Amino acid sequence: MTTAPHDDSHPSPQQRHVLTVLGAGVMGVGITVLALGHGLPVHLVDVDRERLDRAAELIEGELRLAELMGALPAGTAPGTLATGTSLKAAAGATAVVEAVTENAGVKAAVLAEVSGLVRPGTLLITNTSSIPVDELAGALERPEELVGTHFMNPPYLIGTAEVVRGARTGEPAMAAVADLLTALRRRAVVVRDAPGFVTSRILHPMINDAARVVEEGTASVEDVDTLMQGCLGHPTGPLRTADLIGIDNLVDSLTVLHERTGDDGCRPAGLLLRLVREGRLGRKSGRGFYDYT
Repeated sequence: MTTAPHDDSHPSPQQRHVLTVLGAGVMGVGITVLALGHGLPVHLVDVDRERLDRAAELIEGELRLAELMGALPAGTAPGTLATGTSLKAAAGATAVVEAVTENAGVKAAVLAEVSGLVRPGTLLITNTSSIPVDELAGALERPEELVGTHFMNPPYLIGTAEVVRGARTGEPAMAAVADLLTALRRRAVVVRDAPGFVTSRILHPMINDAARVVEEGTASVEDVDTLMQGCLGHPTGPLRTADLIGIDNLVDSLTVLHERTGDDGCRPAGLLLRLVREGRLGRKSGRGFYDYT
């Protein structure tokens, strides 16, 4: 039996995409797992070497979990992972995913620096949950290369991604992000740029209200989640979702929404602020609304 020659004119997704992920926090780790599990090589960058080392261990465990849950394509060899503390690693990437802390100044500075290192035409993605994409694009020499792609946590289990087109985002960037998400087997829903876009603008104020209900003594944490699950079909309940998002991340997002929209319903509830002060950040710290220890 003869084997057909390999056709290099149609490279595989693993050949087309080389990712650099910036930030080894919860979302950076999750996006890395998603990409590796679909065979894409990833260079994960963080300024904290200890965090990078912890992230590498987490990624190995989450890859196994994702495989056990059937969340990865069968027969696909995992992509290779490299880690480092220098943004210069992004120079050879076909796409850079920024997943640093939800702070407009920090994100803009990181994106501005990395845009000066990559080849013109390289797709730049911000995984912001609330900051308008065009606000961040203003820091770039080539704002047309920036797209918002809001992955949900954990990215390897949630098959839809919110894609945010900024006012200056170009057609080549939109085509590139569509190709990348196809390689990751993710459904893209494109929305217009605005504070919080769709998911955070609806979900985060709802979680804020749930925290207020508990704070006011109307119901317990468990009862709020049970009612939202049993009566309204919410898959986990808003307060378990808060623990999954990270309560510090949630407060940062609500603060952005409050500042950008003036909606007082987005002012972080006192209970959320107290939990952050106490270091009860959710699953990642072992305690939040619930105890995971």
